[in-house]
Amino acid sequence: MTDDTNRIATVELGSGGPRIGVQGLGCMGMSEFYGDTDELSARDTLDAALEAGVTFFDTADIYGRGANEEFLAPFAGAHRDEITLATKFAVERTDDPEYRAVRNDPAYIRTAVEASLRRLNTDVIDLYYMHRRDPAVPLAESVGAMAELVQQGKVKQLGLSEVTGPELREAHAVHPIAALQSEWSLFSRDVEKSAVGAAAELGVTLVPYSPLGRGFLTGAFTDAAKDLSEGDFRKYQPRFTGDNARANAALLEPVHKIAAARGVTAAQVALAWVQQQAQVHGLTVVPIPGTRKRSRLLENVAATRLTLTAEELDLLEPIAGRVAGDRYPNMSSTSAARE
Repeated sequence: MTDDTNRIATVELGSGGPRIGVQGLGCMGMSEFYGDTDELSARDTLDAALEAGVTFFDTADIYGRGANEEFLAPFAGAHRDEITLATKFAVERTDDPEYRAVRNDPAYIRTAVEASLRRLNTDVIDLYYMHRRDPAVPLAESVGAMAELVQQGKVKQLGLSEVTGPELREAHAVHPIAALQSEWSLFSRDVEKSAVGAAAELGVTLVPYSPLGRGFLTGAFTDAAKDLSEGDFRKYQPRFTGDNARANAALLEPVHKIAAARGVTAAQVALAWVQQQAQVHGLTVVPIPGTRKRSRLLENVAATRLTLTAEELDLLEPIAGRVAGDRYPNMSSTSAARE
């Protein structure tokens, strides 16, 4: 029997959506991108998450070329009434590892949702995101096609990822948007330019991905090119190698200082900062840190109970403005590149 007193708090997803744990779980790394995977450990982590009150699980059709959705299917099926399942469409992978197409056209959306429903072995997706926006396709056309999926009962709520504030407002006028997923952390605050304000105004839940700066904020590595294994995509991210990595590692000093004073980890300080942006900006915030290990999962959820002081927030405030390097090698599909 689960002790509910140890479970994390809950919040409403969007306006009128289900109540979900105030922290979710990003499942991407359970299939690829961060080096070797361990299915048994990952499945144990899923169970630990649910025990802790994490009920919001995030995947996408691109993760493992559909393998991550298939991986989640047995867990989702066993706990379908207890969890909120989110997946995404829009990024089409090809045989060329350096090339990915972004597809937002209605025909592609209709095909993508059927494939995700099949891989997830479910009749309905709780939250369906547009993973990236193709500016060549009118936003109203794409969101209109997504709205049809709601009308057909294939999708319950709609989400967008990496869009600007004006784009969020435009989409919301076509059909209510429940969630906006964008990178948001002590290292990445582009989303505050316009999207956070729009989300607060519209009642849209902000779902920060990579709230631990892809692990860099934990101090787990200092130079991805040297410290991480082959197959880990962080080896090619501009912020985490060479001179950029060395400069950015120095920015972690206040994070470690606060962690030491509080008797917590750097990861917990970084996550607490993200969680606390809900009060700072007046909106619902549900970060989705990814992990494949039960121990890290429990460490992460414990951060939901950590509140930083005004003085500590002031110490952390300058970090993002001093970060060296872009978030991605190619920023053309992110909101920061269009604002």
